Amino acid sequence: MEHILTIGFLITLLAATIRLSVPILLAALGGMFSERSGVINIGLEGMMLTGALFGVIGSYMTGSPWIGIGFAIVGGMLLALIHAYMTVSLGVDHVVTGIAVNILSVGLTSFIFRAKFGITTTPVTVNAFKPLALPVLKDLPVLGPIFFQQNILVYLAFLLVPIVSIILYRTSWGLTIRTVGEHPKAADTVGINVIKIRYLCVLISGVLAGVAGAFLSLGQFNMFVDNMVSGRGFIAVAAVIFGKWKPLGILAASLVFGLADALQIRLQAAGTGIPYQWFLMLPYLVTVLAMSGLVGKTTAPAALGKVYEKN
Repeated sequence: MEHILTIGFLITLLAATIRLSVPILLAALGGMFSERSGVINIGLEGMMLTGALFGVIGSYMTGSPWIGIGFAIVGGMLLALIHAYMTVSLGVDHVVTGIAVNILSVGLTSFIFRAKFGITTTPVTVNAFKPLALPVLKDLPVLGPIFFQQNILVYLAFLLVPIVSIILYRTSWGLTIRTVGEHPKAADTVGINVIKIRYLCVLISGVLAGVAGAFLSLGQFNMFVDNMVSGRGFIAVAAVIFGKWKPLGILAASLVFGLADALQIRLQAAGTGIPYQWFLMLPYLVTVLAMSGLVGKTTAPAALGKVYEKN
């Protein structure tokens, strides 16, 4: 227990917080695009799981984790396309479709994994991303081990936050997305193709959720196991709301959930005498508290979850 109060413990805790927040951050940024255009996406969990499997298959077949990321993007997009077609084209309830996508992914990934690798007693391992220490910066006291000794997907994920923010608030395309999510009728009146924008945004959510899943299978581990996403997709949905549909807010929310996850892992190994199951539920407890309204008033896009039919 004494080592919990040391600087070394704090550094490893914060480094893990950065790393564990990445899959939530990526999926939540994707979910934000979808929801900003008016489409609720609780299918992020399934898209992440599919991305995790496809990433491993891509890396297994080619030996390259980067090609694995390409496979993961395809996997995430396929499920996103189903979600977009059901919600945007057919007008099915967004929540129902999201649940169906999640259920489908569980059975589909299990089937594909066994069809590809058979029933194995030892995990199938693949080439994965290694930590990439940035020259000079890695040697900075305290900050170096926390921020600059991560794998490259971590750097890219955090770089994505200002890029998404610029796209959303400083470009005409971002304005179009926000308009479609707030007033689709008005957007249609000025010539914006609401259906097309919603399809694109849902597909973007699939791309980022697929990469988020691949981060788990290729960035944190080098294998795939059933249900390895373990609710992180649902936490990403909470992060979108917790972050009030804004990139910086989502970043903050992802770090909070990442800290909870990193803390529970270390408390399990700290020898506290408390059953480890209590620590396991910490990230989910934070999610429940966030969803219970403790984050204060949030205002969703006005047309979120509403089917748009062009007259």
